[in-house]
Amino acid sequence: MKVKSILISQPDPGDKKNAYYPLAEKLNLKLDFRPFIQVEPLPGKDLRKNKINILDHTAIILTSRNAVDHLFRVLEELKIEPPITMKYFCMNEGISLYTQKYMVMRKRKMFFGSGNEQEMLSLIKHHMKERFLFPCSDIRKDTIPNFLKANCINYSEAVMYRTVNADLSDLADVYYDIIVFFSPADIKSLFDNFPDFKQNNTRIAGWGKTTNDAIEQAKLVNNISAPTAEFPSMVAALEAYIKKVNA
Repeated sequence: MKVKSILISQPDPGDKKNAYYPLAEKLNLKLDFRPFIQVEPLPGKDLRKNKINILDHTAIILTSRNAVDHLFRVLEELKIEPPITMKYFCMNEGISLYTQKYMVMRKRKMFFGSGNEQEMLSLIKHHMKERFLFPCSDIRKDTIPNFLKANCINYSEAVMYRTVNADLSDLADVYYDIIVFFSPADIKSLFDNFPDFKQNNTRIAGWGKTTNDAIEQAKLVNNISAPTAEFPSMVAALEAYIKKVNA
């Protein structure tokens, strides 16, 4: 079946230069963005309840823009100013640059990878004597905590926000040819909103191993996987698939 519509389970980036928009225009597709999950802040005082003092740490691990936003929200709530000596280890340059929303980057000690988790962990390993703070959601992968424990690195896990399902009830009678998922939480939200969901002719695209595992556990078929050696981005994987079925 030909593809005419795609639903991206993320917020609309609001930038028409975003790679999904040119793809939709190029292939004459209906494109919608709709987050399947949303983030709720947790009070900064919860850190004190858990006996976590941010200023006891010398480095901070930032894996997403959400982590950046909630770190600085908590700092403001607790009226804490990180010292100029604080080090920041970011998943990629984009997250590093995003911190400029809250502080002057040129005065800070920034370290970042290219988006590969292992690359960032390698950077951390070169600074094993630091005391790391890991701001995160209540739902997160085990990779970073497991790495820090395995290498006997001093760290505190600070849960600063939680992930909850978005209300998708208005999509009950809406059909898309492809739905793109980026996390296991997206799959959970789908079935929490629509317990009787059947894939039928809908094609599913899944980003990353954990999302693919969640798709399989839900007894769905992942028709479009990324990243792969052939398709390092979801846009590339979608374009190849759609060109093939629409030919």
